[in-house]
Amino acid sequence: MTDLDPFTEALDYPMYVVTAEAGGERGGCLVGFGSQCSMRPVRFIVWLSKVNRTYRVAARADRLAVHLLRRDQDGLARLFGGETGDRTDKFAQVPWHPGPGGVPVLDEAPAWFVGRVEDRVDGGDHVGFLLAPEEVRHPADQGFRLLTLSDGLDIPAGHPVD
Repeated sequence: MTDLDPFTEALDYPMYVVTAEAGGERGGCLVGFGSQCSMRPVRFIVWLSKVNRTYRVAARADRLAVHLLRRDQDGLARLFGGETGDRTDKFAQVPWHPGPGGVPVLDEAPAWFVGRVEDRVDGGDHVGFLLAPEEVRHPADQGFRLLTLSDGLDIPAGHPVD
């Protein structure tokens, strides 16, 4: 088996908060694996850990919301990356509104999109959700600094609780 760590340690992934809704149940977690994966048609894939509650909600959802965070929003990142939705209602602690299909959209996120789930890809301990963007919000000022993996949130890497 090849150890990929030396390669991936050179990368500085943006961190996302992904939210889902299915059957009246909401979920949301901090995600480090995601990327645009097609230009025509535009597609984005986000990878959710199979051990997370958000994955169980997303597996039944037809849409997901993907939120970017500013570097100074580490508290929001800690909430969605360090708390489990099995014990904590994260959405009771933050302002949000229902987006397309009822998916929770975090009001404090400076940029987000809601995507329709086109496919799910088993990638081992994570499942990739292939999304077709339906609604996108981005700030007029693109100058904010993104929260990234190197910001050192002290949240367990790999399989954070959600």
